Parts: sequence; C-alpha cells; structure tokens
Amino acid sequence: MFGGVYGTVLASGLLAALDQKGGEYTPFYDASWVLVTACAAALAHGYSHHMTTHQQGSARHRWSVLVRALWNEWPMIVATLPTVLLLVTAGLTGWDSYGVTAVGLGLNTALLFGWGSFVALRVGYRLGSALLIGMADATIGLVIIVANAVIK
Repeated sequence: MFGGVYGTVLASGLLAALDQKGGEYTPFYDASWVLVTACAAALAHGYSHHMTTHQQGSARHRWSVLVRALWNEWPMIVATLPTVLLLVTAGLTGWDSYGVTAVGLGLNTALLFGWGSFVALRVGYRLGSALLIGMADATIGLVIIVANAVIK
C-alpha cells in the first residue's frame, strides 16, 4: 500500500510540475522523467530503509538485505505506470497537455481512492470505513489538483 500511494502521489506531482503553460509540450520526455524519478525515489527509499535497519552480519548478508529492501520498492515504480502510459499515449495521439494533465490527475486521484479502499477492506475494515479511508487517500490527490490550479 505504501509504495502504491507514494508512487501515485509522486506521479501526480511530477505530472503537474512537468506541464508548463507556454512551454514546449514533450509527453515522451515527461513520461521518461516520471519513470526515472520513480526508480530513483524507489532506490533512495529502499536504501534508506536498509541503512536505518542496519544489522550486524556478514557482508553477504548485508548485501542480501539491501537487495531485498530495494526489490520491495517495486510497487512505487508500478504505481507510476498509469501516468507513464497516459503520457506515452498522449505523445502517440497528439493529445494536448491540458487534457492529459487533467485526466492524469483525476485518474491518479481515483487510483488513490482505490488503493485506500481496497487495502482497508483487505485488512478487515467494513465497507463504510474502507470507503472513508479511500476518501482520505483521494484527498491527497485533490490537494495536488488544487495546488496545480493555484500555482499555475
């Protein structure tokens, strides 16, 4: 759940930031930066987890723990793929930047709602509570949408 929410929020922030009024619209470039940033963030996050939970042991054991910590960050990267695919589709079809940004931010907000609701149901919350948790997660997406509108 953490990686999914974090990756989706990261993708939303990057999508909003990369869309500049009056600037050249480069959806393939933007898609590559969303993916590169997600990979860098996942590596940094996994590495920092590894360093904060450092334990004594052989070098081989430490490397094994590090590799496992890095591998466990895959949900963050996967969570950015809807935004990456949206940008690639925009590049192939000539979709304008305003539409892509609006749809992408809306899609990511819906995904945040889905992440929160699904995980809450999975860990035993009742439907009403799970939907409220989903709304709490979606609020993060709404904050990005409002910030994007205010900043631009």
